[in-house]
Amino acid sequence: MKRLIPILLLWFVVAFSFAQNLKAKIKIDIEGKTGTVDKLLFGNFTEHLGRCIYGGIYEPQSPQADANGFRKDVIEATKNLGVSVVRWPGGNFASGYHWEDGIGSKEKRPHRKDLAWGDIEPNEVGTDEWLKFSSVTGAEPYICVNMGTGSLDEAKNWVEYCNAKAGLYYSDLRTKNGHPEPYRVKYWGLGNEIDGWWQMGHKNAEDYSKFALEAAKLMKWSDDSIKLIASGSSNYVRDWAEWNRTVLNYLHDYIDYISLHHYSSNHDKDHNKFMAVTTQVENSIKITEGIINEVRSKYKMTKPIYIAFDEYNVWYRAYNEQKLEEHYNMQDALVVALYLNVFVRNAHIVKMANMAQLVNVIAPMMVTDGKLWLQPIYFPLQLFAQNCQGSNLNTWVQCDKYDAGDYKQVPYLDVTSIYNEKLQEVVINVVNRHKDKAIETSIANQFGKLDSKGRIAELNSNLDDENSVKEQKVKIQTKEIAVSEGGLTYTFPAHSFTQIRIKIKLQ
Repeated sequence: MKRLIPILLLWFVVAFSFAQNLKAKIKIDIEGKTGTVDKLLFGNFTEHLGRCIYGGIYEPQSPQADANGFRKDVIEATKNLGVSVVRWPGGNFASGYHWEDGIGSKEKRPHRKDLAWGDIEPNEVGTDEWLKFSSVTGAEPYICVNMGTGSLDEAKNWVEYCNAKAGLYYSDLRTKNGHPEPYRVKYWGLGNEIDGWWQMGHKNAEDYSKFALEAAKLMKWSDDSIKLIASGSSNYVRDWAEWNRTVLNYLHDYIDYISLHHYSSNHDKDHNKFMAVTTQVENSIKITEGIINEVRSKYKMTKPIYIAFDEYNVWYRAYNEQKLEEHYNMQDALVVALYLNVFVRNAHIVKMANMAQLVNVIAPMMVTDGKLWLQPIYFPLQLFAQNCQGSNLNTWVQCDKYDAGDYKQVPYLDVTSIYNEKLQEVVINVVNRHKDKAIETSIANQFGKLDSKGRIAELNSNLDDENSVKEQKVKIQTKEIAVSEGGLTYTFPAHSFTQIRIKIKLQ
């Protein structure tokens, strides 16, 4: 019996420690504004790939089709998602796409083999159709031009087709095709991932920069109101920072943004590593911001240059499948919330972000057997897009940390807070990375008086829970909580994303 006592005591201590919640502190201060959260942070991306366009956005044979062939349920879900800007037509597809194939009579449009993904492109959805879809969803259009196999004239002419008033060749062609008024497309990308060996028309940094500079001149001369996004590096294995430095040195006078891309994976099935992966994203943002500041200082620039994080998502299960139809779970939804926290936390420099992609292909929504359903990753983006307007706040967090491989001292709580001056509301976004433990957290308000009630929207389920056309296991749960003037205490469940909204009165 005496031998059993130490063992029982050890078991009791271990069991007690696992049962105990962790504790943390958060301090928010609406006077500590660090940057304005741009609505374009909550954008999306569509590419002619798999069932994203055909069978996703556009399906004229479906009972869900509207008069233009677009699925009404996809339009409605896009509106409900709060998508602010949509990038099109790619992606890798853009580097081989010739836009004039997709205008005019559909019967006369050529079928082409898409060398990026191996599909046959029927060109049924081209510029006019896609801009119609953007219009009905209320999303700002963002066109990525072909800097791979395309020409300078092709880029310039596309701007003329979309934005020029009647009286020029391409604007008159637009009128002939049924749209006499200019579309006024504001955002234009100077190619996609041209640093990547996998890209059609792959170039080194100097060759891309010289070509993109000439394209930028012609496009801006065609319409000087447009905003241009340079193709930043997506190949983090080799000299990605030098690529961005070269591009910025060449294009600084013409571009408004430089793009970054990132996809997350969990091949190792290691929860802690997966939850830390966005620390790499934040690091790449800060390095790129430093290069931007270096170039702006070098050329004594007053014009700002921002980051457009125009591709991001979790993507690894369907990486080698042709259709790339990833099925997401609760764990993946946490990573998407972590991405969004990174973008909000760096809102002073990141002014656009685009989840890849909108429907079916690595997407927040799916169409199965003719019915639309929502994946777990839909909900973090929806909550951020609908409620995170205003100024990002410098948020103080004290909590336990962990190490996971190369990731060191990762806080279990990842937190952002936003002050919406118009609504006089504070929004607090919290991801609890911990796999097993809830974290009891005191949240202190440093300025103003909080209302007596707060609204909670929470995403929490088993980590491997997925949704399907038949069942929605992962969804938002809402409730009200009591709040004092100076703050509140809330216990964030293990592996959860929580958004707290509280009205605040200024002193």
